[in-house]
Amino acid sequence: MGLIRNLEDIKKYKTLVNALTLRYLASRYRGSILGFFWTFLNPLFLMLIYTVVFKYYMRFDDVDNYTIFLFVGLLQWIWTSSALIETSTSITSSANFITKSMFPPHILPTVASLTALINFLLSLPLLFIFMIFFKVPFYSTILYLPIVIFIQFIFLYALGLILSIMNVYLRDTQHLLGNILNFLFFLSPILYPIDKVPEQFLWTLKVNPFASFTSTYHRLILDGKLPESNLVYMMVGVTLVTLIISMYVYDKHKEQVVDLL
Repeated sequence: MGLIRNLEDIKKYKTLVNALTLRYLASRYRGSILGFFWTFLNPLFLMLIYTVVFKYYMRFDDVDNYTIFLFVGLLQWIWTSSALIETSTSITSSANFITKSMFPPHILPTVASLTALINFLLSLPLLFIFMIFFKVPFYSTILYLPIVIFIQFIFLYALGLILSIMNVYLRDTQHLLGNILNFLFFLSPILYPIDKVPEQFLWTLKVNPFASFTSTYHRLILDGKLPESNLVYMMVGVTLVTLIISMYVYDKHKEQVVDLL
């Protein structure tokens, strides 16, 4: 199976994976005065902007703990968008690694996915600090976060692997992706709660896996409730299907990818 073979490759090249992950983490803010602190500052600035606009200008103030509600959604969305954008260009932007070292192309999307995950995990303590500051209660359901994070990581890795292969054939993929993500951002309940969506458009949330992940984080962290069964089915089902498709696409095109590079 493609998945087992890819896992064996990751294990075989684990030293390389670790080294490249550390390298990308270190190089992300190289030359910046604040460096690593931008991991925290980027979501903080976004939270400040959207809070001012939607809580004070547009008077979107009927949501309890709106600032934390917004921060929860933004943190996981920043992870989502950065993971997909960086993974989609991981093969084409580092083609020399593959052509010179001759290691499997999927190693690069793996590294990009791990880098985005680590940045997300490092930003989570900031969320918890804000929850304490705004006196938002901690529920036991927060203990289920690692499961959701793991499922989302697999989903983003699989989708990113597909996009990275597509980008080798069609370099416009990386540019289209940015616009599609901007569209999906507003179709996910990040800036607004689900009950604010008109009934005739609720179906857009049900078919949008990104919305399912966002809603699940809100329920676990802010509502103290487990996700509804339909959310679980959506997240797990889409993740498994995406993973199967990604293995098929990679196995079918990995040889051509090396040749095109």
